[in-house]
Amino acid sequence: MFKFLSQLLDLIYKKRCYFCKSTKENSKFCSKCYAKIKFLPYTSLEVINKTKVYSATIYKDIIQKMIRGLKYHKQRELALYQAKIMYQYWCNLEISKQNFVIVPVPISNKRLKERHYNHMSLVANEFAKLTGYEINENLIIRVKDTKPQYKLSKAQRAKNLKGAFEAIKENFAEEKEKNFLIFDDILTTGSTISEITKIFQKNGAKHLTAFTTSCSEYHRHIYET
Repeated sequence: MFKFLSQLLDLIYKKRCYFCKSTKENSKFCSKCYAKIKFLPYTSLEVINKTKVYSATIYKDIIQKMIRGLKYHKQRELALYQAKIMYQYWCNLEISKQNFVIVPVPISNKRLKERHYNHMSLVANEFAKLTGYEINENLIIRVKDTKPQYKLSKAQRAKNLKGAFEAIKENFAEEKEKNFLIFDDILTTGSTISEITKIFQKNGAKHLTAFTTSCSEYHRHIYET
């Protein structure tokens, strides 16, 4: 009954593409807009604390609007498309043949109460459905409600994130030998990944990879030089 009502409502109130507002495909992310996405080269972007970091796209235009829509404007449906974009890129990497445990970057309790969800947890769950990977959100917690990173310099970001995360040490004992995939939306200075990888390494985890949906415009020049 619920499915029938849902389908009926879809017919009456067609979904608009979040980006171009078209209702032709009854989708939040139409194929025309999806085709505009430009993927980065299929290689690691940089290495942080001996951890290779991969990013699928540049944080601008459609990608920027998608991430901000999910993160700040309660557009939860966009999590599926964000995961699909990451998955499309990921499948072109040799390491995708390995098995991973996804660790989405946690948010503070204050942010969780405000938003009612962790945006990267939503993306991680959709990505897990596509890859078959396990998710573990019981290894680290965010204990510090940090300032928004986009307003800060590289030095300020590092200071802002210092001590922001803590390990749930008792949960590392049986997990530390696994391949961990640190999962985030934007790579800018790498401060978040740096802090998290330090914690994992301190607790005995040796097999770490980081993967973000996007990276700042600055990183594109790394590929071009």
